[in-house]
Amino acid sequence: MTSRPIVTWPDSRLTTRCDPIRPDEDLSGLIDDMLDTMYAAPGRGLAAPQVGVLKRLFVMDVSWVDGPRRPVVMINPEILWRSDGIASGVEGCLSIPGVSTEVARPVQLRVRWQDQDGASQEQDFDGFAARCIQHEYDHLEGRLTFDHLADDARRQAETDYLAARDPAQ
Repeated sequence: MTSRPIVTWPDSRLTTRCDPIRPDEDLSGLIDDMLDTMYAAPGRGLAAPQVGVLKRLFVMDVSWVDGPRRPVVMINPEILWRSDGIASGVEGCLSIPGVSTEVARPVQLRVRWQDQDGASQEQDFDGFAARCIQHEYDHLEGRLTFDHLADDARRQAETDYLAARDPAQ
């Protein structure tokens, strides 16, 4: 198991829609590496494009900071339903380090996916888990937190991020 480098914005892989994973693909090394990378970052979710792999896969563990590790692996996830209830919350992103943005998202959702053993799963989520899933799912669609901002706020967030990365700007 290895921690992989995290791809950061404005890398074009972060804005590319990911391809589905075929049933015969061996993901064991990738999944282990993604979990190692997420925990080392430290983060609570990590999508495959964030480690340069344009496949529909993400890992998450919303409880490990406050309790034992309970990783979830979602392969080819589909959001089947989103609630009408919306809540705003501050989100950070491992691919946009140092920048947090306010994002409004549905508070509940139903997701179908395959786990790392290939078994089909379907479950309802709410709270932080629902927010985390939507954030990681956005990565699979080529969307970032910046995409949820109004034009002026987006320009400012992008400028702030680039200035923090390169103080000469």
